[in-house]
Amino acid sequence: MSAVSAADAGPTAPGVAPARALQALYVLLGFSAGLPFYMFSTVLAVRLTEHGVALAVIGFFAWVQLLPTFKFLWAPLLDRYAVPGFTRFWGRRRGWIMLSQLGIVSALVVMAFTASDENLAVTALFAVLLAFWTTTLEVAADAWRIELAPTPETQGPLAAANLWGYRTAMVAAGSGALLFADAQGGLAPALSAIGIAPGWTAAYLLIAAAAFVPLPVLAALPAERPSEASRVAALVSGVGASALVIAGLGALVALVGWVLLETAGGLGISAQSNVTPWVLGAAMLPFLAMAAALPRIRAAPPTSRLRTSVAIGPYVDFFWRYGVMAIALMAFVSIYRMGDVLALNLSKPMILGLGYTKSQIGWADGAVALAASIVGVGIGGWISTRWRFATTLTVGALFAALGNFAFVWLAHQPVDQTLLYVATAADQFGNGMAGAIFVVYLSMLVNSRYPGAQYAFLSGFAFLLPRLLSGAGGTVVERLDAAGYAGFDLFFIASGVISLAAILFLPIVTRARPRPDDLP
Repeated sequence: MSAVSAADAGPTAPGVAPARALQALYVLLGFSAGLPFYMFSTVLAVRLTEHGVALAVIGFFAWVQLLPTFKFLWAPLLDRYAVPGFTRFWGRRRGWIMLSQLGIVSALVVMAFTASDENLAVTALFAVLLAFWTTTLEVAADAWRIELAPTPETQGPLAAANLWGYRTAMVAAGSGALLFADAQGGLAPALSAIGIAPGWTAAYLLIAAAAFVPLPVLAALPAERPSEASRVAALVSGVGASALVIAGLGALVALVGWVLLETAGGLGISAQSNVTPWVLGAAMLPFLAMAAALPRIRAAPPTSRLRTSVAIGPYVDFFWRYGVMAIALMAFVSIYRMGDVLALNLSKPMILGLGYTKSQIGWADGAVALAASIVGVGIGGWISTRWRFATTLTVGALFAALGNFAFVWLAHQPVDQTLLYVATAADQFGNGMAGAIFVVYLSMLVNSRYPGAQYAFLSGFAFLLPRLLSGAGGTVVERLDAAGYAGFDLFFIASGVISLAAILFLPIVTRARPRPDDLP
């Protein structure tokens, strides 16, 4: 990687492009980021369930989704360094996006050919790599979006376009993978003839092929710096550099994973161990340290190394601007989407347990979920440009909670495809609406001086606690069932109530006003 010069530090976005062109671009970028998400979360949970993996272990796999929470650790690198080849022709933001897409495709292909899950360590390794490259793509795209749309009026449509693409891809990947894994039809002989086993292998290869589609589209877009390199030379050198980065990162993650597993084994930690409190404590340390340093941060002058540091300056700036209110804001964002995240990992195992097939779930996650999600996102983005945040955030929390309660209702109904459609539509509508409102709200908290790093920080922290609790969800449900309670019922009721609890913070957080920037 090469450091970005001062001339490259500003936005590389085509700021003069028409609004509709930018919205179309962000539908594509949202599609790129959303396509792989279910493949290391919900779809992977179904795959592991089918292979007989214990529910507690499936819950631990939800911790792969913790990786996006810590994207603030490498988000500043995307502002400081450029991807060789790609950046010289297409610009810094698109350079990182194209590298990330290649990483996503490579991880999906390997997950396809290890789809038997005979070695869960290998499955976990490439799920982590898939999550890393998906998150890196989001960081680059989010930074670009905030640079393009610095006001609620411009951010609302762009955020909605991004989420339309994102959620369309999530639904397409989720339903497409399940349908492909469940029934190959006439494709089975053709796949077998070229050495691809029908089922999960074919499903993951299908998503890998779809994930590759946006890359040539981005490569065909006009150059950011056409005089510096030819398109072909930039593409060749960019692909070569990307291959080295992807391979190097894979080796590093494998080494770190091996060390962690060996250390855990030496300490007597197994799949039956309750490590959630320790993981929670370790994950919270950086944020608690920042809060403890708040008095010093508030008093820091513009020349302070705390505020000028490339590594921590963007995050210090958030606390410097909001002061004590930063703690309330972080508490609020950490629970606003909790209900949706808790439901994500265990909803499909629950529905499978009710007697629905993968194909039935796939159809529900197809047209029904997509339509409900698009409507929810559209309404959420629209009201964010017209109503006050106190109102929009309340409406989003209410519909998110109703989506979780729909799973409790479904569990007490006979197995019926139409009822599954109703529950899925309620969940996806509420999730889409709350998601669109939340993206706009977080974007308005960000200092435009550090759009990528601060949005990564806030959006990452927003999902830290939910994903930690989600990882323990399988264990919680098993223990509730063993105690004679309806484990899934209580789990989804609790997750819906938590979504409603976020409303209690609104009288405080909606009064937050940032301190004026004093940096030159």
